Amino acid sequence: MGSRYGGLKQLDAMGPSGQTMLDYAVLDAIRAGFGKIVFVIRRNFEDAFREHIGGRFDVDINIAYAFQSLDDLPGGFTVPEGRTKPWGTAHAVRAARGVVREPFAVINADDFYGRQAYEIMGKYLHGHEGDHLALSTVGYHLDKTLSAHGSVNRGVCQIADGKLVGVEEYTGICEDADGVLRGDALNGERLPLAHNSVVSLNFWGFTPAIFESIESYFIDFLKRRGAEQKSECYIPSVVDHLIKTGQAECPVLETHSPWFGVTYPEDKPRVVASIQALTEAGEYPA
Repeated sequence: MGSRYGGLKQLDAMGPSGQTMLDYAVLDAIRAGFGKIVFVIRRNFEDAFREHIGGRFDVDINIAYAFQSLDDLPGGFTVPEGRTKPWGTAHAVRAARGVVREPFAVINADDFYGRQAYEIMGKYLHGHEGDHLALSTVGYHLDKTLSAHGSVNRGVCQIADGKLVGVEEYTGICEDADGVLRGDALNGERLPLAHNSVVSLNFWGFTPAIFESIESYFIDFLKRRGAEQKSECYIPSVVDHLIKTGQAECPVLETHSPWFGVTYPEDKPRVVASIQALTEAGEYPA
């Protein structure tokens, strides 16, 4: 299990006893059979993270750290003058290449994915031990991931025979004045979207062979866009490349688990109430 960490917003209390989204992620992962947690963080957050978050997990599980560093680049590449931010989610996952040697999942540390999502991912990964390349992603229905307080951006999955064909990014997704759910495609056209469209929320499953694929893609990315100040290399782009070039297939593991995220500050009360309801239903300890 991987968790990308960029700040301390994961400390926001969401549960009835001050639990954070990351607390629920770790608990769900442990209950699903994951035996190791890798926190991918920036080195300058290490002390604060270990004190406020990492030290809380006094459980019988292997905890490891990986550090996403701006200058952690393949041989022959250097950081362009003036650049201050790391290189995106693919770069973050690449940072864990020295500590991950088993099938693993990648999540956003500040999203609540739901217990079933970890269970179906854990089951899938358990069947893919070995050195072969295997990919998977958890898919959610679009209408379960919207905000009542504004539009959202989502990667809408194109699926054939249960496998991912591609991910099309839509921005500004919301119900328009006529009640139709629409989003802005990359070409700028505003298009209707089905409420049950399957979307990716950056819950991915990989075998360690992905690191070689990331390295190859990242080198090509740096050749094309490495001189840009704010270019980012994303995990969905790596996956899309592997699918389009026939190097791998990516099953979409659909879930009915609730997903919660705080896109807008006004979303927090709904998230808190939803987690409280799950707690009262016995899904999580108080």
